[in-house]
Amino acid sequence: MKKSFLCIVSILFFLGNAFAQKDKIEYKPNMDKKKIHYGYYLGINKKGFKISYDLQDSFVDVEETYGFNIGLVLGYNISDNLNLRFEPGLSSNTKTLTFTNSTIPNTDKDRVRKVPATYFRMPLLLQFRTNRLDNMRAFIIGGVSYDYNFSSNQNNTDDNSEGQFRMKTSNFMYEIGLGVDLYLPHFKLSPSIRGVFAINNEIVPDNATSSPWTRPIDYFGTRGIFFNLTFE
Repeated sequence: MKKSFLCIVSILFFLGNAFAQKDKIEYKPNMDKKKIHYGYYLGINKKGFKISYDLQDSFVDVEETYGFNIGLVLGYNISDNLNLRFEPGLSSNTKTLTFTNSTIPNTDKDRVRKVPATYFRMPLLLQFRTNRLDNMRAFIIGGVSYDYNFSSNQNNTDDNSEGQFRMKTSNFMYEIGLGVDLYLPHFKLSPSIRGVFAINNEIVPDNATSSPWTRPIDYFGTRGIFFNLTFE
């Protein structure tokens, strides 16, 4: 995940530097004077889980995978440098969990769980922007999100003893990131990278309080890196 973060930051730096070093006609000079603006975004994510434990000699290996993000943008310019944004959309990917616990039978059926997850995300964010330099301006962004997990299985009566790994339906995240606004002749393109972190514990405990799958876990929450391209 660290390598992905450094790679995307390098891309953002390269794009910003390339635009800043060229003398260009100023595109869309009045774009940010509008109070309300709209757009959409497309992107990729790499998500895993942060896990802490109550009991020793238990471990969950998380195989992180790439997924996609897609959504809409509704923005309100509070000032030239401060923007309030609502970015509802979908985020999806699949993780593989491998449990290490001496009481779990040593078979893939018992130790390995595929965890598909499609979230409907509703982030409310504040964006702090630098002053515009030619056709570029940098920004940092952060806020909170309510995430509805369509793949949660929270109400399933079967648990890990029946091969069902369950997560909560309603979750809350916080996110923080950085990016650049690039003003082009016909639209504004805004690549950004963000870290997304669960606030609440997302795991649903198994029915048996002594479950070797969920009893050792104290906290289980999403963490990930999002790379989005926003078009306005």
